[in-house]
Parts: sequence; C-alpha cells; structure tokens
Amino acid sequence: MQIEEEEIKTHEPDFWNDAKAAEALLKGIKSKRQQIEKFEKISTDYDDLHIIWDFYEAEEVSEEELDTAYNSLVQQIEQMEFLRMLGKPEDRMGAMLQINPGAGGTESQDWAEMLMRMYLRYGELNNYKISIVDEQVGDVAGIKSVTIEFEGEYAFGYLKAENGVHRLVRISPFDSAARRHTSFASVYVYPVVDDSINIEINPADLSWDTFRSSGPGGQHVNKTESAVRVRHQPSGLVVECQEGRSQLKNREKALQMLRSQLYELELRKQQAARQEIEDSKMKIEWGSQIRSYVMHPYKLVKDHRTNYETSNVQMVMDGNLKDFIKEYLMLTANKTDE
Repeated sequence: MQIEEEEIKTHEPDFWNDAKAAEALLKGIKSKRQQIEKFEKISTDYDDLHIIWDFYEAEEVSEEELDTAYNSLVQQIEQMEFLRMLGKPEDRMGAMLQINPGAGGTESQDWAEMLMRMYLRYGELNNYKISIVDEQVGDVAGIKSVTIEFEGEYAFGYLKAENGVHRLVRISPFDSAARRHTSFASVYVYPVVDDSINIEINPADLSWDTFRSSGPGGQHVNKTESAVRVRHQPSGLVVECQEGRSQLKNREKALQMLRSQLYELELRKQQAARQEIEDSKMKIEWGSQIRSYVMHPYKLVKDHRTNYETSNVQMVMDGNLKDFIKEYLMLTANKTDE
C-alpha cells in the first residue's frame, strides 16, 4: 500500500522539480520492492522445503537434496537478518576505508599493505566497485597509507565492522634473525554521502595544496601536480586525493570525501549523546586492537569485541570476512535492543 502511494507521486507533473527528493523516493521504492521480493522468495522456499521433506520421507529425494534446500533457506533468512541490522540511513551508502600503519616502520607498513590486499579481495568477493583513491607507498616495502572506495549497497553497513586497530603477530620476513614481531595498523571506515545528504562547507574554511602523485601509475605520475590536499580548518580534517590525472576531478573527489567525513563525525556526536559510557571494547582508539591475526607460533584470527575466532588465517587474508562482520553486527544489534 505504501509503495503504491509513493509510486503515484512519481507520476505527478512536478515530481522532478526537486531532483534530490525524487531520486531519494525512487531509491526508497526500489529498496522496499527488493525487501518484499526477498521475503516472498523465503516464504515460497519455506513451503517448498516442507514438500521436499515429504518427498524425502517417501524416499523420493535424497538427503543431499534436502540439505541443499534447507541450507539455501537458512542463508536467505540470515541475509534478511543482516539487513534488519543495517537499518540506519548511512548503512546503505558506499564506504571509504583508510589504512594507516602504526609505529614500526617497514614492519607495520608491510602489514598495512597486507590489510589493503585483504579488503580489496573482500570487495571483489562481494561484487563492489573498488577504486584506490589515494595511496602513499612505503620507502622499503608496504604502504604509508591508502584510501579505498567501495561502491555498492550496504558497503558502509558491513565495513563499519572493521573500524579500529588490527594487530599482526608473525615471524618477520625483514628480520635476518627470524624473530617474532608484532605490528599494528588502524582502519577507519566512513560512509560516502551522496547529493541527498546536505553537508554545508564554507569555501573560506578550506585551504588547498597540490602535489605530484606518489603512487604507481605510468609515465604521467610525478610529472604534473594533479594530486590535491584539502584542510578543513574548523574540524582539522585533512583529505588527499590522487585518484585521477585531472586536478579538477581530484578536487571534486576530495570535497566528496571531506563531506563524507564531516557526516561521519556528526553521526559519532549523535551516538555519543545517546550513549554516555561506551563499552571499552567498542572504542576505536590506537591502544586497543579490535582484532588479532596470529601467524606464529600458531595460526589464529580473533576478534576481541565478539570473541569470534578462526584458525583459517589464509581464508581471512583472502577477504572472507563474512563471519567476523556477522558476529559484530549481531553484537551491536543486541546492544541497541537493550
């Protein structure tokens, strides 16, 4: 009924007078239709499972066929449950993910690059459009920093689970004595706002710098000052972008990134107002890692917020973060419900 009423509005003569509102309404209609379609498919598959069970008891289908139908239904229900946990407006948005190494020079910079590969693989596995907006290459190995954009529905809703400090324990490939080293890198994720979100920025509050791109990129790189850096004086935020060869496009992208970070800061203020004392495990600060990746003397990846862990380190480093994200979303959903 609600969808029908909203669709009637789309046929009104003045519907496109406010383009931002029109696009927002169309997105809302599409989202609701998708939710209905998913629910209807779950209902149909649930009825089908009862029929398959009857056939199984009559020995007309195999146990494997029954298991396949059951597992498919469970997976769909879990996906719907995921979406229930992602009910905030920003959850549907794309995401910017920044990685910065901690103290330790080459060791931490190499760990930061390993995390970059992990998130790139995560993006590929989940069919997000991925682009490296800014990358500062390390002097010996690894990276000094990187900003990756993930375009696609619910990118921020899922990747917000990665906010915090990530700790690595391994035998260092850079230590001739083959000693065990501990390295840290911080991950910061914020939503990519679109034109439907109004974040006002006073041009007088901005200071701009241009510089030559430092990352890989062929003959053009390092020859022209196409990369840009913008500082927002009131907040102190600094954003760099060297994604494209055009300084103008990089300025536009940097402004979008700045608007997104300002939006995320506002969200944090609202959250702090609602929750005066946060669980110390949930804080995003340099001194408390959210997850440990141990590669020696045993293999283990453990999330310290949820206590979820796995010994399949390679699977995680190949971008399979689904279970870690699921456990985090369940934890935060339960905290919200309390």
